[in-house]
Amino acid sequence: MSPEPQLQATEPCWVITDGTAGMENQALGLAERLGMPVAVKRVELRWPWNRLASHLPIAPFKLVSPGSDKVNSPWPRVAIGCGRQSIPFMRAIRKASGGHTLTVQCQHPRVNPAIFNLVIPPEHDGLVGPNVLPLLGSPNRISPASLEKARAHFAPRFEKMRAPRIAVLLGGKNKAYRFGTDEARALAQSLADLAKTSGLMITASRRTGTENVAIIRKALEGSDAILWDGEGENPYLGLLAWADAFIVTADSVNMACEAAATGKPVHIYPLPGGSAKFRQFHESLARRGIARPFTGKIENWSYEKLDETGRAARAILKLLDLSAAAPDIRG
Repeated sequence: MSPEPQLQATEPCWVITDGTAGMENQALGLAERLGMPVAVKRVELRWPWNRLASHLPIAPFKLVSPGSDKVNSPWPRVAIGCGRQSIPFMRAIRKASGGHTLTVQCQHPRVNPAIFNLVIPPEHDGLVGPNVLPLLGSPNRISPASLEKARAHFAPRFEKMRAPRIAVLLGGKNKAYRFGTDEARALAQSLADLAKTSGLMITASRRTGTENVAIIRKALEGSDAILWDGEGENPYLGLLAWADAFIVTADSVNMACEAAATGKPVHIYPLPGGSAKFRQFHESLARRGIARPFTGKIENWSYEKLDETGRAARAILKLLDLSAAAPDIRG
């Protein structure tokens, strides 16, 4: 990974989302790399304004639902938004601050990118523009520091595990892919075969489904595989830190990118379905030497650790004129 961006600043950076974990983590991951004090603002507009969020014609500050965080002056130096609900706040903050606040929008906003100072969408969305910085995947909270901390914290759980340690990151069905019981049984058989020679560290997501988790758990009975299903402390960062290689189901962009932050081999487990965007994403991983299709066995290769979050952070620092050595925004 490139060196961590360095910034000493007392003005805050706001993270503005509707509180959805996936969106908040993207914005938080980017904010944490700036070295600024971070304040999280979880916002939600009242009906019917929430249906008009992307194109709301008036300032949203007095249109929030009960429970939303207050969004008012003094305005931050940087605001990072993610998700449709954040868009009217980002637009209004930029205007209300007189341009003092640098506004950064994660994901494709589906509105004119010129509304923001910087837009950071996934490459596979195809958005381009003078203030657009496409990333391979999305920003995340995986950094050298977080991995080092997790490796120490989870050492009692994973250090004595049989090598090679294979982290299996399970997603589930979505609009593009199917992941039903037939797919779970096929995956379970592959994992049972691997468990004969490798230590398996498996984590399931909400989309995996309890029935599919049960199928995989039963297939691994008698092995030393560890399967986290949501009970107890989440060992996800520990899996990333201790893995010698990864298997990631094809449906998840975020988990593939988080695995790629380690520099360890990433095997993409195929699922029925797919889309042009997913295909483009997986091809981009392959071109950079990060990922290969899972063929039933674990291979070993190396590549430069993926650090798109750091690249985006350096672009923000350049816009703030606080890092003269930062590379071009497109690089």
